[in-house]
Amino acid sequence: METPARDRRTDRDAAPLRSTLVAIGLTIFGVIVAPNVTTLPAFLFDPALLNAPAEASIAGRTALLTLNFVGMILAGAIYLIVTDRGWSYVDLRMPSKRGWMYVGAGIASMIVFYILVNVVVTVLSLPSAENEVMRYIENDQMMVLIMIGIVFFFNAPAEEFLFRNIVQKRLYDAFSQTQAIVIASAIFALIHFASYAFSSTSLLATSVPIMTVFGGALIFGYLYAKSENLLVPIAAHATFNGIQFALFYIALEYDLEEAAPTGEAILAAVPL
Repeated sequence: METPARDRRTDRDAAPLRSTLVAIGLTIFGVIVAPNVTTLPAFLFDPALLNAPAEASIAGRTALLTLNFVGMILAGAIYLIVTDRGWSYVDLRMPSKRGWMYVGAGIASMIVFYILVNVVVTVLSLPSAENEVMRYIENDQMMVLIMIGIVFFFNAPAEEFLFRNIVQKRLYDAFSQTQAIVIASAIFALIHFASYAFSSTSLLATSVPIMTVFGGALIFGYLYAKSENLLVPIAAHATFNGIQFALFYIALEYDLEEAAPTGEAILAAVPL
């Protein structure tokens, strides 16, 4: 008796190697391929983004950073359509009281985690590279404020949709939830390598923010796994990054050099 097509697909999806390769392919498509297409209008609008991004217009930089995350959403949407999973696959609903408690716990966990990371980096005098996205923001206060909006409406929703609801959930077919969280977080962190290597002076300087990204991804992945609700990690992610950018703005506004978060702490979860 012939196995139904849906069952055959389920059998293939449950293969660990296949699932991992699909996760890697989705990541490359969502972070590199699709954004390179969706950001083209920004480069055409303001060619200065290519060679002198910090001197480009605010409109051009805003368009580039926004369209970058639109590319991620597009990649996830294409996957849902091609695989016939449909939008019912997306675990998006208003969080329950317990869900909001997970959001609060996630924000608190991220704050504690980043404080510990900064303490370790400072005590051990570890070098740390900046994310390439700093080329588009630098110390421009208006861009910092704009990034708060981008984080809430594009960055957090796009990353959590692609890496938690698509990549991590796809890995559930072949791995336990814990294994899927670790694998998805590792892929998410490693895809940032080029962003940090751009301004890095050594492999160690690149590795420090990569490990930081990995730790943060574990927290967001755990929030999604426990709540089974995409809005929970989105809310925690957006709030945490929004707080970071707000603190950075305050530090710039009042010239508080010592209070300004380091580039890697502000932008660890913002790939470009």
